[in-house]
Amino acid sequence: MNNVLKNPTIKLIALDMDGTLLNEKGEIPEENRKAIKEAQDQGIHVVLSTGRSIATCREHAESLFLKTFLVTVNGSEIWDYQGNLIERNLVEAENIKWMWELSQKHQARVWAISCGKTWNDQMPENIASLEWLKFGFDIEDDKIRASVLKELQDKGVFELSNSSLSNIEVNAIGINKAKGLKTVCDKLHITMDDVMAVGDSLNDISMIKEAGFGVAMGNAQEVVKKAADAVTETNEENGVAKAIRKYALKKEPSFKS
Repeated sequence: MNNVLKNPTIKLIALDMDGTLLNEKGEIPEENRKAIKEAQDQGIHVVLSTGRSIATCREHAESLFLKTFLVTVNGSEIWDYQGNLIERNLVEAENIKWMWELSQKHQARVWAISCGKTWNDQMPENIASLEWLKFGFDIEDDKIRASVLKELQDKGVFELSNSSLSNIEVNAIGINKAKGLKTVCDKLHITMDDVMAVGDSLNDISMIKEAGFGVAMGNAQEVVKKAADAVTETNEENGVAKAIRKYALKKEPSFKS
């Protein structure tokens, strides 16, 4: 954690979904719903900032009655709550083709998100005919995953992160959740200093570091906890609700790290 605890006035709460807002069943716990409503009632913007596509997060956003923006596919797309696309950042099709071939060489499980569809362990015959937002590898074997990661790094054209210890998420270089949130902040006429960001994985580190106040989940990867200003409870223990009430709504004494 950072040596100096920042405790700004929070105007926007950015929430990762899997491993953070959602429990292990993929549901939003009722306590999290209540805390999000309390925050919105106090005029605080709540933004889902996720590796998911719009198709797999829109329903959750609507169920929370969010009236702001969505940062999706790790910042590759930004949407407003009415379903209008604000920004899109693509991965070049030739790089998607190269990663697909790399996955076949290593017999790795993969997924990819094109504009409008998620592909799991298969790809279209003409990859160049589609626009692409993200590519992902899921590799249990540590040595193989490290080898794939090095090949990706050597290319020098990718933003690399993960959403679990066994996967690698690949976006266009420079595209991450922090960049997406900066765009949202500009639209709302606030700054990243006004943001509290909550997450659990490597694809959350950029926003946790650059937010005015970064919170790691109790179930977060250790490197994420070290990057954060505070650590809340796990996603099975309503960690999001506790973080919102403690740090954004100031309903409990501030955590001292």
